[in-house]
Amino acid sequence: MLARFPSLLRSVPLSPRFPRNLGTFRGLASAAPSPSSLWVCEHIKGAPSSSSLSALTAASRLSQPITALVAGPGASEAAASLASLEPVSKVVVVGDEAYNHGLPEVWAPLVAQLTKDQGFSHVFAAHSAFGRNVMPRVAATLDVSQLSDITSVESEDTFTRPIYAGNIISTVQSSDPIKILTVRSTAFPSAVPSGGKEAEKADGPQIDTAKSSALSKWLSEEIAKSDRPELGSAKRVISGGRALGSKDNFKLLEQLADKLGAGLGASRAAVDAGYVDNALQVGQTGKIVAPELYVAIGISGAIQHLAGMKDSKVIVAINKDAEAPIFAIADYGLVGDLFKIVPELAEKL
Repeated sequence: MLARFPSLLRSVPLSPRFPRNLGTFRGLASAAPSPSSLWVCEHIKGAPSSSSLSALTAASRLSQPITALVAGPGASEAAASLASLEPVSKVVVVGDEAYNHGLPEVWAPLVAQLTKDQGFSHVFAAHSAFGRNVMPRVAATLDVSQLSDITSVESEDTFTRPIYAGNIISTVQSSDPIKILTVRSTAFPSAVPSGGKEAEKADGPQIDTAKSSALSKWLSEEIAKSDRPELGSAKRVISGGRALGSKDNFKLLEQLADKLGAGLGASRAAVDAGYVDNALQVGQTGKIVAPELYVAIGISGAIQHLAGMKDSKVIVAINKDAEAPIFAIADYGLVGDLFKIVPELAEKL
C-alpha cells in the first residue's frame, strides 16, 4: 500500500527535535536510581533474630547496598550490632514504642514509606510469623506482588521458592519495580559481625502510628520457657508423633533431648492431639528446621511434616511400620517399638 503513495512518504519530514527528545529519554534512563535493598530486621530486646540474620545473607547475594531497618524498644541497642555486619551500609532506627509487638498494621506503613522515600528496589524479611504478617501489607501498599519463602537468589529479578509442600522448586521472575521478599531461614546461613566496621545511622520517617494502631491492638502473649535450644536454631532436634499416645509419654523424648542437648519438636498430629504446645510443631504449617541431626520418633512422614524437616543434614527415623514414608528420606532407620528403643537409647547416651 505504501508503495502506491510515495509522495505521502516524502511529505512527512523528520522532526528536528527528535534527537533532542531522544537525548532527554537517555538522560532520564541514566538518572534512574541504582538498585539497593532494605532489610527489615526483627530483634528481641536488641538482639537480631537468627532467621532475620539469614534474610540479610539472602539480601547480600545481590551485591548492592543494604539498609537495615530496626524499630521499637531496643532499636538503638540493635543498631549498634547491625552496624558491624559486613553487608549493611546504613541503619535506619525508629524507637517508637508502637513497633514493639510487630503489629502489621503499624509496621507496614513504615516499611512502605521508607521504601518509597529511599527508592529501594528490594525489601527483604524473614519468612517468620512477623514477615508473613507485615510483608503482604507492604506489597499491597506499594501495588506490587510479593515473593514468599525464597530459597535462593538467582539474579536481581529471579528467585526460587518451594511449592507443593516442597516437592517442586519453582523459579520465579518478577518484573515489578520493587521486589518484596520473605526468606526461608534454613536456606541461608546467618550473617555474622565482621568487626572493625561501622555503618551510617539515620532516623526513619515519621508515621502516624496512632492511626495505624487503631486498626488492631496488642492484648497479651504467652511465651513457653524452656532450657532446651530454640527449635528453629537448634543443631539437634528430637520430634515425636501421634504414636507416642499421650502427653505423659512425650516425657520419653524430653529425656532423650536433654541428653543430646537437642530442641524438642512434634508432628501436627501430636500437636492436634494435645500432647505438646503448637509452638513445637514442625512442618508446612509449623516451623521449618534444618538441624545437623533430626530424629523422628513415631512419625509416619506425612508430606506436610517432611516439608518442614527434609533439609536436615542427618535424619534418623524410629517407627514400628517398616513401610512408613519417613524411611524414604531417612539416612538411618530403626524399625521397632519406640517405647523400648527410646529408653535404651537414652540409657546408652
